[in-house]
Amino acid sequence: MTSLRISQLATRTGVPATTLRFYETAGLLPAARTPAGYRIYGQDAVRRLEFITSAKVLGLPLEEIRDLLGVWDRGVCAAVRDRMLPLVADRLAAADRRRAELAAFSTRLAAVHERLSAPAPAGACGPDCGCTTAPAASRQGSPVACTLDGPGLAERTTEWRRVAARATGRRDTADGVTLTFPAGPGAAAELAALAAAEQECCAFFDFTLHLTPTALELTVRAPDTAAHLLAGLFGADT
Repeated sequence: MTSLRISQLATRTGVPATTLRFYETAGLLPAARTPAGYRIYGQDAVRRLEFITSAKVLGLPLEEIRDLLGVWDRGVCAAVRDRMLPLVADRLAAADRRRAELAAFSTRLAAVHERLSAPAPAGACGPDCGCTTAPAASRQGSPVACTLDGPGLAERTTEWRRVAARATGRRDTADGVTLTFPAGPGAAAELAALAAAEQECCAFFDFTLHLTPTALELTVRAPDTAAHLLAGLFGADT
């Protein structure tokens, strides 16, 4: 069987050599070595890369792809399908949740756009001018209760904790917490969608997202009576 050098495999599959090296480090694409130390791949590497690329298109993380490859290597399609089915079902459920969150965020943006399109009041901003989407008085007056059920609340808590774990900075305030994240493609949309979904079930939270060229700042505020819920989501000390 003819072996392929890394440059040949990259040309044949369209996958950059840097990605091929990363896949090897991640345990997805093993490579042999020539006596001179050059990477060489068997012909099955092409099919393996097709499988990896397909799994990535489905949004599967590298850990799950690595697990799938262990099944794929056995050469039994039925076993691969049985392993893929629950993974794809989970991604489908996540996509449906994200679609609902983005729909809620779109609705909120449309309402804000409508308010901002109205004539501006004279003088400085006020509580009803539309520049503030969740006035403090309204937030303080909202019932401190979450409408999510047990599993839904647990899942949302996990989502927030996963997001908070990615923060590069944290600042606790008198009534909440500010988290700093590196700016990146889709980062602001992800935070905004999750914040919009949270306010659908917990209207007492107030979210502010501040964008700079290099960072995102998410500030979350809540009334004193919701300090335990704030701590549950973000580990805040308030």
